[in-house]
Amino acid sequence: MTSRYSSYQKLTFERPAPKVLEIVLNGVGRGNACDAQLHAEMAVIWKDVEADPEINAAIVRGRDDAFCAGGHMDLVEDLGQVPFLDLVTSWKEARGIVYNMLNCPKPIVSAIRGPAAGAGLACAMLADIIIAAKTARINDAHVKLGMVAGDHAAIIWPLLCGMAKSKYHLLLNDMISGEEAERIGLVSLCVEDDQTYDKAREVAARLASGAQTAIRWTKYVLNNWLRQAGPTFDTSLAFSAMSFLGPDVKEGIAAMREKRKPNFTAGSPL
Repeated sequence: MTSRYSSYQKLTFERPAPKVLEIVLNGVGRGNACDAQLHAEMAVIWKDVEADPEINAAIVRGRDDAFCAGGHMDLVEDLGQVPFLDLVTSWKEARGIVYNMLNCPKPIVSAIRGPAAGAGLACAMLADIIIAAKTARINDAHVKLGMVAGDHAAIIWPLLCGMAKSKYHLLLNDMISGEEAERIGLVSLCVEDDQTYDKAREVAARLASGAQTAIRWTKYVLNNWLRQAGPTFDTSLAFSAMSFLGPDVKEGIAAMREKRKPNFTAGSPL
C-alpha cells in the first residue's frame, strides 16, 4: 500500500484483485457508527482514488457485518452545539462525500451488510454499483431524529426508486431490507449475506479489467443526471444543517438514547 493512504485513521485498505482498492470503514461500536474522523475521511478518500494510477475500481464496505449505522449519537448531538464554523466544516464534508464520489472517474462498488444509515448510507448509495445482502438494513433515519434528509437522498433516491417510494421512505423512515431495496430499484443487486463481499469483489475486478475510457466516460455521462439535481441536493444539505439548530433534533436524540417515541412539539417555519 502506497504512502498515499497512510494518513487515514478510520479507513483501512485491501487489494483483493489487480487494480482494485477495497476501502473498509472502521467506525464506532457494533453498528460501525460514524464519528467525526471517519466522516472527514469518507469525504476525501475519493480524490486519492482518482489520483492513484494503480487503481481502476474501488469497493467500499463496512467492518465485519455492519456497513455504517450513520452518525454516532455523540457526533449528531455535538453538531447542535458547535460553533458556526464547525457546523460549516461538517456541511462541507457531507457535500464532499456526495460530490467527490460523483466526480471520481473510476467506478465504485458498495457492499452493504447489516445497517446502513446517515453518512454511511450516503457512501453506499452514491456508489455506481450497489450490492446489498438480503438482510441488510437500509434506513435514512433523518426525519425520525428531527432532521432534514439532507446528506444524499434528495440527489439520488428519486432517480433510483422513483419519487413515490422516495417520499414514503424518507418521510416515514421505515427500515428497508436488501431484498426490498432491490425490488424497488434502490440497489443494483441483492445476494445472500455471505456472498456480499465476494460479489462486490467480482464486480469490481470486472470493472478494473475492462475498457477504462469507455467505463469512466459512461459513468461521467450517466452522472450528469445527478449533476442536474445538484441544486436540489445543495438545498437539502443546507436545510439539514439548519435543522441542527432547532429543538426537534435534541428531542429526537434524547428519544433514541432513552429508547422511547419522540415528542416533537416545535412548529415549522415553512
